Amino acid sequence: MARSTDSWDESDVRIRPSKKGSRPRTKDRPSHDDAVTGRIITVDRGRYTAVVGEDSGEERIIIAARARELRRSPVVAGDFVSLVGDVSGEPDTLARLVRIQDRKTLLRRSADDTDPIERAVVANADQLVVVVAAANPEPRTGFIDRALVAAYDAGIEPLLLVTKADVKDPAELLSNYEHLDFPVIISRTADSAASGIDARSDDGLSARLDSDAVSQLRAYLDGKVTVMLGHSGVGKSTMVNALTGAERATGGVNAVTGRGRHTSSSALALKLTDAPSGSWIIDTPGIRSFGLAHVDPDRILRSFPDLEPGTDACERGCKHNASAVNCGLDAWVSEGHAGPTGAARLASLRRLLGTDPRMEGQETKELGSIS
Repeated sequence: MARSTDSWDESDVRIRPSKKGSRPRTKDRPSHDDAVTGRIITVDRGRYTAVVGEDSGEERIIIAARARELRRSPVVAGDFVSLVGDVSGEPDTLARLVRIQDRKTLLRRSADDTDPIERAVVANADQLVVVVAAANPEPRTGFIDRALVAAYDAGIEPLLLVTKADVKDPAELLSNYEHLDFPVIISRTADSAASGIDARSDDGLSARLDSDAVSQLRAYLDGKVTVMLGHSGVGKSTMVNALTGAERATGGVNAVTGRGRHTSSSALALKLTDAPSGSWIIDTPGIRSFGLAHVDPDRILRSFPDLEPGTDACERGCKHNASAVNCGLDAWVSEGHAGPTGAARLASLRRLLGTDPRMEGQETKELGSIS
């Protein structure tokens, strides 16, 4: 006779064991109190190179793999991270990167001005050196403006380094920035400068850099983390080699396209020679594009301090782009408050704001010109 279900108890229910075991799942993560702190100096194909025990008798280089829970978190040169496992730095050892520590600054870019995905470039930098050549390849104010916006947005101090000034006078280029308050360093080849120092040139041969320019730039670097940013072929890695004694590969300029050849594929942090603790320079790969999709338009405007006061006369809600009616910037520039290059600066600002359909072709042209 079948039993009534009213008389069933717990012993009548068969529990099927979990195929994954009986251990309960938890969101709690290990605290890793024994982790050591390292500074990421380069990233290459899923392996992270960090320096630990910086400027101590136990300084060493450690190779690490990223923990699974961090797989969606970008780790870049300049990051301070927590490392566990084998942190001896011995050959053929691998540590585990378990935490990205809080960042002081983060230099970011997007692939273009419509790409919603931001890309971390360098973390914890104090200053950004924008490197352009006076000629070969030709300098482009669009790239300089974008780099300045990204630096100001990240809270990083910018500097401008103009190389190959003996090939072409950079005065016209620099006139666009005479109202802005940041250092400008001009470098010539040693043949046209008063003195020079040995360095590896863009064609891979022995050359002599303008020692005055190297000394001027060096004076800004002590105790700071500095990023070098520029197109390939402008002499960026050549300058890094002179400052650090490294041998970063350098590349010349394609005679057909006028663009530099890529020679480095990843950012690399290098210690400055004979410098105080914490003095690092980060050489980045020659950049092809620098989108600002992650930067709010109001912050872009603040990166043009020579123009921003003109917005006081704007109507409420003015977008300050080419389609704006009665934009105060037009009168500000026409009255000469932004100097003789005000019109060019305003055009550059409006290309960066780029919200007017009539400007789409111009914006695409500008993006192409800085790539």
